[in-house]
Amino acid sequence: MLKSTSLAAAAAIVTAVSFGAVQAAELKLSHQWSTSDVRHKVAEIVANEVAAANVDLEIKIYPSKSLFKPREQYNPLTRGRLDMVVLPLSYAGGQQPAYNLTLMPGLVKNHDHWARLVESPFMNKLEEIMAGDDVMVLVHGYLAGGFGGKDRCITGPDDVKGLQTRAAGKAFEQMLAAAGASITSMPSSEIYSAMQTGVLEAANTSSSSFVSFRLYEQLKCYTPAGDVALWFMYQPLLMNKTTFESLSPEQQAALKAGAEKAQAYYLDEAKKADAASVEAFKKAGVEIASMSNEDFTAWREIAKTSSYKAFVEQTPGGQELLDLALSVE
Repeated sequence: MLKSTSLAAAAAIVTAVSFGAVQAAELKLSHQWSTSDVRHKVAEIVANEVAAANVDLEIKIYPSKSLFKPREQYNPLTRGRLDMVVLPLSYAGGQQPAYNLTLMPGLVKNHDHWARLVESPFMNKLEEIMAGDDVMVLVHGYLAGGFGGKDRCITGPDDVKGLQTRAAGKAFEQMLAAAGASITSMPSSEIYSAMQTGVLEAANTSSSSFVSFRLYEQLKCYTPAGDVALWFMYQPLLMNKTTFESLSPEQQAALKAGAEKAQAYYLDEAKKADAASVEAFKKAGVEIASMSNEDFTAWREIAKTSSYKAFVEQTPGGQELLDLALSVE
């Protein structure tokens, strides 16, 4: 009886070890976009670099919300049910209000500014909060956006007064409402039909959405992200921290090397997406407007008394985090 018990225990140990090895050898990575999207490409770079390193580690990517719904990915990540995810961090603002600062008007001025921001004490503080949820950042990334007007150009706050406007995110709605716009909430996929039927007169969304939803067919004027822009959304590649720490030093090194390559690609492609959107709108005969530094400053002043104020009031430690972000020039 003792012998059979020992054999059973040994078998259980072998099974557990084998199961652990399988878990370590294959990581699940989820995201909501198609395989042609830049965020999928970022995930692919990391997966391919890890495979090429030959460290007995495979990353299986689940695109197009095939594993989890977009806004339901953060909790599984924190619990280790999901290993990696490319996610707009503001989606998890309900769990961690501090994350709402990663989709805040006027916080990021341009792509080079975000590259400095992710190396700053502001990002260190955000990563401390993530670590408390057993989450870490592998690849930093921001995507930019602009404004579109059906009948006029939108550069400064005065241009939205009285316009029925769609904004990308609650903080942008708060700022635009404070500037005198009337807000109509809807997904970016509905902007085209809303403009076509006269429900909407202006919109704020990402550069890629302006092109993919063919908004150049409805707009008279497009204000793209340029030297300055209001709309930047943080969309990093995250990983469960415990899962990362359970990997071998060689596997961790392969992940970090892949992440470094992917982050450089992400920044370059984000800039290209803005430029490509301008070309698409020019080709369609749409007027292109530019936001000046004075326009940007005027928007930020309105944001300070609306969206920034609301963030600070609703977020423990919000003022400190906001000050850290604003201190990065």
